[in-house]
Amino acid sequence: MSNTTFTIGELAKEFDLTTRAIRFYEDMGLLAPERQGRNRVYTARDRARLLLTLRAKRLGLSLTEARDVLDMYDSPRDTVPQLEAFLRVLGAHRERLEAQMAELQANLAEVRAQETASRAALTRARKAATRATA
Repeated sequence: MSNTTFTIGELAKEFDLTTRAIRFYEDMGLLAPERQGRNRVYTARDRARLLLTLRAKRLGLSLTEARDVLDMYDSPRDTVPQLEAFLRVLGAHRERLEAQMAELQANLAEVRAQETASRAALTRARKAATRATA
């Protein structure tokens, strides 16, 4: 593994994060930097875990789910259980997103129906106002 190390500021700049966010990820167990005195020293492994954490967030996974997935890769390299667990996490997340999508689609249909009804009422009101002024 590479001997490259990073400061918290370097990672924050590279990933467009605050140092506070990186410390939060550390508190959540996603990162485990070494210490040199009072300074945090992040390894290439920490950088990779941060990148994967941000990817998991973009997928909509919780930080706990992201940590669980990342921790699987720290265990012995038996890829079948790792992939099965990852697929379970992704499947559960997909089901939540699909349920949210169905709810959003129902809400959109209701909004469209209300828009149609409101436009019709507005047309009737304008015609009535025009007749009243004529």
